Amino acid sequence: MIPPPLLQAHGLTRRFGRRAACEGVSLDLCEGEVLAVVGESGSGKSTLLGMLATEITPDSGTLLYRMRDGAVRDLLAIPEAERRRLARTEWGFIRQDAAAGLRMGVSAGGNVGERLMATGARHYGQLRAAALDWLGRVEIAADRVDDPPRAYSGGMRQRLQIARNLVTRPRLVLMDEPTSGLDVSVQARLLDLLRGLVAELGLAAVVVTHDLAVARLLSHRILVMRGGRVVEEGLTDQVLDDPQAPYTQLLVASVLAA
Repeated sequence: MIPPPLLQAHGLTRRFGRRAACEGVSLDLCEGEVLAVVGESGSGKSTLLGMLATEITPDSGTLLYRMRDGAVRDLLAIPEAERRRLARTEWGFIRQDAAAGLRMGVSAGGNVGERLMATGARHYGQLRAAALDWLGRVEIAADRVDDPPRAYSGGMRQRLQIARNLVTRPRLVLMDEPTSGLDVSVQARLLDLLRGLVAELGLAAVVVTHDLAVARLLSHRILVMRGGRVVEEGLTDQVLDDPQAPYTQLLVASVLAA
């Protein structure tokens, strides 16, 4: 028997004044599946991600999540304390600006260990060992464990943010333009790292990006947004190699012409 999706959104709508940032967006996400959300600036993709993370409250719609015990809960109806607990343990959120996803005045090891402490871990030696293990997995040298993120480069901060989010082995990871603003060589290294970790841990992920190459490399399925609405969705290679919606055709053509 095939289990129901890990995450289901139905008719998510959010307006800011008279402008609809998202209008009736629905999606399903299964365990181990990566969904890319693409579109130009202002298309609604970041608002959608904020609603999936329960950081933005939709005006209407439902957001269903399958718990570890199989029960399906509406994330918009559960108590705030339970949502915060899930955000610290079962979900990860890799932000475009790594500084927004890290505690800049706390050591790298402390940033990783802090999330483990949210699951009840308290033994200092075990916390430090886990931090060192994860720093190694994201290619940060062990002798940088006590350095604060402000002493790190942009690429290292993003890798530290990945370690902080994945140390609790979440079931769902949300990524907001994870490679934006980084040098091309740093982007390639980070994407390769992300792809390997997502596959190794069997993560479900939603990746918001304006870069179709990132979408192709990381995702199984793609959702194309324009003006707050979904204009096309399907398997990533199928949509990018044979786009049907005129807007998607323009997006793909603009990349080919660059």
